Amino acid sequence: MQNNDKYIEAIDLALSGEWDDAHIIVQELNTSIAQRIHAVLHKIEGDESNSRYWYSRAGYSYEEFNDPNDELQVIKSTIIS
Repeated sequence: MQNNDKYIEAIDLALSGEWDDAHIIVQELNTSIAQRIHAVLHKIEGDESNSRYWYSRAGYSYEEFNDPNDELQVIKSTIIS
C-alpha cells in the first residue's frame, strides 16, 4: 500500500471516530504528512501539548484550524489532488 493510501485510510478512520486505528497507521509512517495527521489526532483526543509537539514536527500551527475534522478534509484533498 502506498503512503497516500495509508494517509487517506487514517483520515477516513479518524473522521469515522476510529481514532486509535488511525493513530496506529500514522505512527508507522515517518513523513511530515503523517506527523500532521498525528497532530490532528491528538487535537481530537484533547491532548493539546502532544498535538502541538506533532504540529511543530510537521511544520504547521495548532491554531490554523479550529475544527480538526475540517483540517483532516483539507489534508485529504491535498493528498488526492
